[in-house]
Amino acid sequence: MEAAAKGKIIHIGRKIERVRKLRGLTQEDIGAGLGITKQAVSKLEQSESIEEERLEKVAAVLGVTLEGLKRFDDENVLNNTQNFHDSSSVTNSSINNGYEFTIINNPIEKIIELYESLLKVEREKLDILLNKSKS
Repeated sequence: MEAAAKGKIIHIGRKIERVRKLRGLTQEDIGAGLGITKQAVSKLEQSESIEEERLEKVAAVLGVTLEGLKRFDDENVLNNTQNFHDSSSVTNSSINNGYEFTIINNPIEKIIELYESLLKVEREKLDILLNKSKS
């Protein structure tokens, strides 16, 4: 196990999980990139330590550097995000450049997308159950 500068113990599996979620990836995505199952990815995310070679492959699939993965810290992400926001000089007027336009943010479309994806998952579960009952 590695120790962080602040004396905290680094749980590499949790870092993998956080980076995966921040990057919008699923365990299936990571598994496909590594050639392992979703369950194996879940086990990987529960591991306190992982061998260096495996960690390099995981970092590559996540789209980050090995060092970036090792040094990942939620606190730093929040600080960097806040600093970026505070120092940003982009304003509504600088974006518009004198042009009038309306941004339409339709949450109904997002709800429909979510519902359709949930419906798809439920249909897959039903198919699995029907196939098991036929066997």
